Amino acid sequence: MSETVEVQPFPFGVDVVEGREYRWCACGRSRTQPLCDDSHKGIGIEPQIYKAETTRRVQFCGCKKSRKGAICDGTHNRL
Repeated sequence: MSETVEVQPFPFGVDVVEGREYRWCACGRSRTQPLCDDSHKGIGIEPQIYKAETTRRVQFCGCKKSRKGAICDGTHNRL
């Protein structure tokens, strides 16, 4: 399995729509950060599905180390 690539040391603010699913890039290789563009194919790291419970702005992890997966938990502050 390949290592993840840190994209940026802070989260991505993304407006999400209630009921929609978003594929958060877990590998860091996507050109459409923070969402997946299938650049992970063949490296063993799959995107994480995030389903929006409400329409709002969420903070998707940019460092790829959040313990909450797609959602930033502040881990970038300790790197």
